[in-house]
Amino acid sequence: MLRKYPFLGPLIALVLVYLLFALFAPPSFLRIENLATMARQTVVVGIAASGMTLVILLGGIDLSVGSTVALSTVVAALCLREGLSGPLAALVATASGMAVGLTNGVLSTSLRITPFIVTLGSMSAIRGLAKGLADSQKIDAPPKGLDVLQAPLPDGFGWAIFPPGVWIMLAMSALVAAMLVYTRLGRHIVAIGSNEATARLCGVPVSRVKWFVYAAAGCLAGLAGVMEFSTLTVGDPTDSMGLELEVIAAVVIGGGSLAGGEASVAGALFGAMLMTVIRTGSTHLGIDNWVQQIVTGLIIVAAVAIDRVRRGSSGSSR
Repeated sequence: MLRKYPFLGPLIALVLVYLLFALFAPPSFLRIENLATMARQTVVVGIAASGMTLVILLGGIDLSVGSTVALSTVVAALCLREGLSGPLAALVATASGMAVGLTNGVLSTSLRITPFIVTLGSMSAIRGLAKGLADSQKIDAPPKGLDVLQAPLPDGFGWAIFPPGVWIMLAMSALVAAMLVYTRLGRHIVAIGSNEATARLCGVPVSRVKWFVYAAAGCLAGLAGVMEFSTLTVGDPTDSMGLELEVIAAVVIGGGSLAGGEASVAGALFGAMLMTVIRTGSTHLGIDNWVQQIVTGLIIVAAVAIDRVRRGSSGSSR
């Protein structure tokens, strides 16, 4: 059952951890407002994790996500300050992320450099570009409606349940999941991640598929940056330091294998939610931030260890 539906494991873990905190945390943890807050806090990691799922499924890695998100907030702020409308600024910021992702894909395939090295370099280069564009300072700009994406719902809009940012995260996750399941491109991504040489012999256009995957991941990271700008309402070139580790952790906790060929969009979303619940529940219990980081790290190690054991037992049973 767990092999057929890999998202069930992280979903069960999410429910158990939530119930555990519900037993010991103050009543404020169970309030509807707190649920909505946790959903909002999952948006940035959740959207970026959908793109990272594609990359890890392909057998690659993208370490430039945090820098791309920071660049996107800076681009959005600059566009707004120059007079562009909110939707157009969001579009340009998202496109900047897609350009970063496409560059990563082209460099890793054309120069035959491992994605780890390419994205490690771009992580530094993009962060420097963001600081250069912002003159190493935060950029204040009128949000022109973008702040609504992550703001709590105003009175009279309770029927929407969640703010627009949460619905956009769910829509992006559903779109990526549907692409993987129902399209030839999705099957090509899985085939390359399972065995690139075999996929190439079968006629799969490996380079073009990789370009698409990294461009899509960059696009989603750019969109995550728009959501980050919506939360901060400033363009911050130093924002999202280490975010890439949270995004990768969400995919791994969600059942993704760093060896490629296995990953689940739904699992990655549940993994992102699990980290948010741990962080929020720990805050309600008054647990220090450093303890939260240790717990999150242990969960990541446990998820990878379980994946290794599962792969080992699967291989021995064949």
